Amino acid sequence: MQIFSRVVEARSFAGAARNLSIPRSTVSRSIQDLEALLGVRLLQRTTRQLSLTQDGDVYYDHCQRILSELKRVDSALSNGTATPRGILRVDMTSSFARQVVLPAIQTFQARYPDIDLVLTLGDRPVDLLQAGVDCVVRAGVPELSALLVARRIGGFAWVTCASPAYLERHGAPRSLEELAQHQAVEFHSGHTGRPLAWHFIVDGEERAITLRGSLAVNDTDAYITCGLEGLGLIRIASFLAAPHVRAGQLVPVLQQYRGPVVPLSVLYPQNRHLSPAVRSFIDWISELLRNMDAQH
Repeated sequence: MQIFSRVVEARSFAGAARNLSIPRSTVSRSIQDLEALLGVRLLQRTTRQLSLTQDGDVYYDHCQRILSELKRVDSALSNGTATPRGILRVDMTSSFARQVVLPAIQTFQARYPDIDLVLTLGDRPVDLLQAGVDCVVRAGVPELSALLVARRIGGFAWVTCASPAYLERHGAPRSLEELAQHQAVEFHSGHTGRPLAWHFIVDGEERAITLRGSLAVNDTDAYITCGLEGLGLIRIASFLAAPHVRAGQLVPVLQQYRGPVVPLSVLYPQNRHLSPAVRSFIDWISELLRNMDAQH
C-alpha cells in the first residue's frame, strides 16, 4: 500500500523509487504483485504518463485512510520517542543555504547523527511528490493548496543598501521619491520573470515601488555582487546583508522606511506523516533562526 501510494503521488515508478530509496525494479514488481493479488488493474501505463484506473482510484482512497490510521497508531505507541534517522531531502535557495544553513550544519549533524541530509538548491516551485523531496524552505506568504502544509519558522526584513563606492559617486537617497534619481539593479523573479518591486511601509500602509535599471539579474549571488561592485542600489534580505554591512562592503540607506516582514516557512505534503526527521529539521532551523534574531 505504501509503495502504491508513493507511485500515485509521484506519478511515476522512478519518482516513487527515489522517494523510498529503493530500486525501481522493486517498485514495479510490488505493483505487479499487488494487481495480481487484487485481480484488477490499478494503474494505466503509457510511454508518457501514468494514471489511475477507476479501481485504482477507489483503492488509493482506501489506502490513504488505512495508512493514515496506522501512522496515528504508531505515533501514539511510540509517544514521540522514535529516533530521527534515514535520508532527509530538503530544498531551499542557495543564498539561504550558504548564509544560514551550511555555517551551522555541524550542529544539526551532531544532534541527529542518524540523519543523512540531502540539500537541493533552487528558488523555483518544486513538486515535492514528483521530486521526492521531504520538505522545502521558502520565503514569502506560501501559496497553499490542499496538498501542502506550511510551518512558519521565522522571518526577515528587507535592507536597501549600496557600496561605499556607489554612494561616493551618487550620494545616498534621503526619501523614496529620490529613488527615481538613482541607479538600481533589477532582480527578476524566478517565478514570473518580471522585476520585483520594492515594498515599504509608509504611514501604516504598504507602498510598492518598481525601479527601472540598466542592469537586471535573476540570481541572488549575482545580485549581491552587483551591489558590491557599485553598480547600483540593491534590496536584499537582512541575513544576506548583515555580513557585508559588518565588513563595510555595503551601507544601508533609507533606514527610516521599514518594509513588511517576510515570513520563512517549511512546506511539506499534507497527506504524508510528519516524520521524526522532518520534525527534527523544523525544530533545529526554527531554533537557529531565533538565535540569529537574538544576536541582531
